[in-house]
Amino acid sequence: MRKRGWMRKVGRVVAAVCGAGFVYAAFIYLTLPDVRSLRTANPETTAFMELRAREARAKGVEPKKVQRWVPYSRISANLKRAVLVAEDSGFWQHEGIEFEQMKESIEANIERLEFARGGSTITQQLAKNLYLSPSKNPIRKAREILIARRLEAELTKQRILELYLNVIEWGDDIYGAEAAARTYFGKSAAELGPQESALLAGAIINPHVHSPGRPTARLRRRQQMILRRMGAATPPPVVAETPAPKPAEVPGADAPSPPSGAPPPSALPGEPILPPPPLPPPCERPPCGPK
Repeated sequence: MRKRGWMRKVGRVVAAVCGAGFVYAAFIYLTLPDVRSLRTANPETTAFMELRAREARAKGVEPKKVQRWVPYSRISANLKRAVLVAEDSGFWQHEGIEFEQMKESIEANIERLEFARGGSTITQQLAKNLYLSPSKNPIRKAREILIARRLEAELTKQRILELYLNVIEWGDDIYGAEAAARTYFGKSAAELGPQESALLAGAIINPHVHSPGRPTARLRRRQQMILRRMGAATPPPVVAETPAPKPAEVPGADAPSPPSGAPPPSALPGEPILPPPPLPPPCERPPCGPK
């Protein structure tokens, strides 16, 4: 009897824990942000920008934000390739989560007995920048994964990379490729060459330590590694706007009459336009017509 009572208590505890876990998981899922607006609207701010602003105010400093939004077509293909090589070589293949990389990260964290390595894709990094924080804990990581899946479901690869390249940190108060290119190299993001692009991509790992303006030895090594691999990366192509469809032609419909003074339909370009022949005189007495 005592054994049965003890088993009932254990069962109740397990059921309570499972129920609480289910409720918490449902809460996390239901409070995820709606990312559909990002299809056409650019975010005015991000969670990281707001965090840096709070940190500045805590130090008694007025927050600053250097950012200039540019469309995907005005970002150098060199920078796109360099960022893919440095941050997410499997960008084309995954749907927001790189499971093999995540497995390696989990194994490394278990070995170190700490949550030190994230193993995030570009989509996960975008989710973290837009909505979360840089804190390293399993709950934040779970939200990051769920948001990344939503981003992949709602946005194209081109749009995800465009958002990423416009909002990530590239130094103190510097956000996005255009601001970074003008701050460090005095040129637009569209004009970046391979060397400059590889240097910027190498700094993403920690732009507050590895500044492209004062490259460390480690950043220079990363730059050379990225340069050697850039040829193997293919960024999403620039998708042109789809032209409006032409109205369908109705078979047998009357052709529109030419405007006044226009050449007859049979006239070709460069062909002289002859006046129409004179009308024959009215027939007063038959037979009429040519003899």
